[in-house]
Amino acid sequence: MNDENITAAMKNWRSHVKKFQQPNSKKALIQILNSFLPFIGLVVLMYFSIPWSYLLTLGLAVVAAFFLVRIFIIQHDCGHQSFLRSRKWNNAIGFVSSFFSTIPFKYWSRTHNEHHAHNGQLEYRGVGDIDFLTKNEYAARSPWGKLKYRIYRSPIVQFLITPILYLTVFQRIPLLRLKGWKKIRWGFFLNNFLILAVYTGLVLLLGWLPVLMVSGPIILLFGMIAFWFFYIQHQQPDNYKEAKDKWSHLMASIRGSTYYKLPRLFQWLSGNIGFHHIHHLNSRIPNYHLEACMKEDSQLPAYANSLTFWQSLKCISLKLWDPQAQRMISFKEYAKQSD
Repeated sequence: MNDENITAAMKNWRSHVKKFQQPNSKKALIQILNSFLPFIGLVVLMYFSIPWSYLLTLGLAVVAAFFLVRIFIIQHDCGHQSFLRSRKWNNAIGFVSSFFSTIPFKYWSRTHNEHHAHNGQLEYRGVGDIDFLTKNEYAARSPWGKLKYRIYRSPIVQFLITPILYLTVFQRIPLLRLKGWKKIRWGFFLNNFLILAVYTGLVLLLGWLPVLMVSGPIILLFGMIAFWFFYIQHQQPDNYKEAKDKWSHLMASIRGSTYYKLPRLFQWLSGNIGFHHIHHLNSRIPNYHLEACMKEDSQLPAYANSLTFWQSLKCISLKLWDPQAQRMISFKEYAKQSD
């Protein structure tokens, strides 16, 4: 179905999704308890498991990293002011969550909202999303420029090196500077100073090696999982990327964002972020209402860009945007087109 037909079929989407944007304090409290308490418990178990077996410690780190993803989704929703009704409590809970995720609350939220405002617009790339080139832009690059892009889009860079740099450099130095961000930048430094103070306190209390052995693998695995989600949410084959003057919010959400159909356990651990098309339709919907929003309207799953986990693995090979075909393509496909 083409864009015009989807737009006509979904003409009432705003009134439908708006019904689900009211926060529920009870559900929010339950999510806080079943996210933070298991995570803290796992961290304590990891600390005491070190003398027994570090392999066991690393196994617990995998589970803890998924719970940290769940905590980060709470921080994410607080940044959208969707988790609770109160702005004060959203900001407080989001700020506390940043000490677990190590990602400064207000700065990240502001950059993420920039992503929501411009998702799918060709003029805005790389803010809150994985950067990409069109096939024509890639063709115009020098051999060295092409090699650099190939390295950047390689799996080891995307899902290992980039998460490390993102958490150790890009969330420690405010490289993104936009108009009116002076207050946000000062908040960024304060948030980072307090995160450093917390970890310094833990080192003084427990020693630097146990803190590193416990927190290091959790943060690394959390970053890798998070970047996988960042990647898969907007890099699927059939996609939507358009110039700003032709851009459609509805199409950018339905076609340009995935409905990631995960097994029930991983849907829960990832805070329902797989319903990403609905999240982009209305970012004020709390994560705990996303599934209900989709189930009540048959059009939302019908027109969504759906991917299972196994289907999503094929997206790793997608590197370039083909404007003519309106899809992401691999370097192999590009080479065949260039022959």
